[in-house]
Amino acid sequence: MNKVNRQLFRLLTELSSHKWLSERIGSFTRSKASRRLIRRFAKTYGIRVEEAERPLDAYESLNDFFIRRLKAGLRPVDPDAASLVSPVDGTVTGIGSMNDKLRFIVKGQEYGLDELLHDLTTKDRYRSGYFIVLYLSPADYHRVHSPVAGEVTATRRIPGSVYPVHERSLRHMPKVLSRNERLITCIRHRFGMTTVVKVGAMNVSSIRYTEPLRVRLDRGEELAFFEFGSTVVLLIEKEAFAFRDGLDVGSKVRVGEALGYWEAEGH
Repeated sequence: MNKVNRQLFRLLTELSSHKWLSERIGSFTRSKASRRLIRRFAKTYGIRVEEAERPLDAYESLNDFFIRRLKAGLRPVDPDAASLVSPVDGTVTGIGSMNDKLRFIVKGQEYGLDELLHDLTTKDRYRSGYFIVLYLSPADYHRVHSPVAGEVTATRRIPGSVYPVHERSLRHMPKVLSRNERLITCIRHRFGMTTVVKVGAMNVSSIRYTEPLRVRLDRGEELAFFEFGSTVVLLIEKEAFAFRDGLDVGSKVRVGEALGYWEAEGH
């Protein structure tokens, strides 16, 4: 993408990412009038409708279908208790280590945890730790599950914009992950602390906890869901952790699949 095209892309994205437009789109997708779009939406994005908990005709709106649950047993959780499991179905768009200044790079842009988490005191725990960014396309299942078994110690909602979070936007729009709306969950577990940052995106940009939000979570337990477009950033402490072999930018992952392991169990 040349300089002129980048500038045009940024301008069009800025113009289309206002909250009022997102709210109008959201109102329509939650209306019964949007129900007629479900089959077309599923076909356009190649959604595996046979995985949905209910038949298509049972969903009352496009949003109702978008936040669908899956049939029981389709996303088994990795049996190793020392594994960090994927909280979502998605694609890895960033993975690696943070430096000792709590900064990391995604698609050529540097982010700081002070930007991403604001004043959450837990951010210092991730000095020289790890991060992984998981993008959910419109075709993906959009519920978020806990990557660890542990106790929720803090939650925070940070208001923000509604920019798209696909690869082009991450590369060409300035610092999308720290400008969009975010819902943050800090979880203490037997190996330390993991923070789940749920980043809203263009159009509806609504992130909701599954109610009631439990204080104690099992690995793979449902935690939250997105309404249209999203990314999840996982932050992991440095101590005795390593991502599994072969996991890289572009890798496809599913809920419950092992992303990495703590060494306590002999890995």
